[in-house]
Amino acid sequence: MSLLSTKYTFKFNTSIEQIGQTVWDNLANGNSPFCQYYFLHALETSGSVGGKSGWQPFHLVIYLNSEPVGILPLYKKNHSYGEYVFDFAWANTYRQYGVNYYPKLVAAIPFTPVTGARLMLNIKVDKQQLLPILCKEITAQLAMYGMSSMHWLFVEPDISQLLNEHGQVQRHSVQFQWFNRQYSSFEDYLTYFNSRKRKSVTKERLKVTTQGIKVIRLHGENLTTEKMHFFYDCYKQTYLKRSGHDGYLTEAFFQQIFRDLHHNLMLVIALKDDQPIASALFVFDQNQLCGRYWGALEDIDNLHFECCYYQGIEFCIERNIAKFNPGTQGEHKILRGFEPIYCYSNHSLKELAFHEAVERFIDQENTQIEEYKNNAEKLLPFKRSEL
Repeated sequence: MSLLSTKYTFKFNTSIEQIGQTVWDNLANGNSPFCQYYFLHALETSGSVGGKSGWQPFHLVIYLNSEPVGILPLYKKNHSYGEYVFDFAWANTYRQYGVNYYPKLVAAIPFTPVTGARLMLNIKVDKQQLLPILCKEITAQLAMYGMSSMHWLFVEPDISQLLNEHGQVQRHSVQFQWFNRQYSSFEDYLTYFNSRKRKSVTKERLKVTTQGIKVIRLHGENLTTEKMHFFYDCYKQTYLKRSGHDGYLTEAFFQQIFRDLHHNLMLVIALKDDQPIASALFVFDQNQLCGRYWGALEDIDNLHFECCYYQGIEFCIERNIAKFNPGTQGEHKILRGFEPIYCYSNHSLKELAFHEAVERFIDQENTQIEEYKNNAEKLLPFKRSEL
């Protein structure tokens, strides 16, 4: 523990259990399921992080006059996989100069490219006062543990802007998200499309049903251990086919969040001749649905779009959920009504020359990202009057 002011002290922890559920959830209260103790604890106890995963927990608790008033999920990283904010080129540059880029420090939810709270604070805390003190403390930790850099991933816009003001360079990326404008049904939603794009979506959905596919949605008490096991089989098979490994997340992780967070899970299952052949798992709360995990045992035209996009849209309309984040990347989402939005990360590199080079790179990249977002907006399928 180090003291950098007369008020704030900082303690770094190598597991979330060292902090405890009571302290964590008191400070994470009201934030997304991904920020809750159960989710992060499941990652650790299932072996999805920790061990040889390259994600070593280093969670921060912030104290004000000995009272815990803030938490920050932190990880020491020995690689850049599972982050979805890509810095492999930076690591390669370090290597060319004979300098170690790893380990580095990241504030993130592992394997979860969803914007949300990173720095979770009690209302007593003045962010403007805390952040420069916190940035100094993190810089000290980088030096102490031989880490090259600090990275804040998928940060809320207000915190990202404050971090930028304190030397943590702001980087932009783009995701495609769906917004619920009080649609009464999926058919009502499609009435806002221009004619050609509306016919295209209708044709895609019809093609799934004409191949004899039935798709169901399950959540809450309708979820079972057996169905979660089937989902994991799909997830693992798809990762093996695509990447040659079983996936970042273990079956133990999925079974643990099924036990502890089943009211925040929605499972889509596709059946052919009454036999399940594909599945997608979503995480949701009253504000947002997030499509995170997918797998199929059989290739069926348009089935991915049906399970991962259209079923999610229908679920949001039925439950009046405002936003649907189907995952990162994928320009094909635009024509299905997912709109380009900015995501933010912040970066600080310990070596000044590298930091300045990255700052110049990000400045140029942000200009390109702005142009990309503007061009993507022009491809949305909505009628002109609805834009």
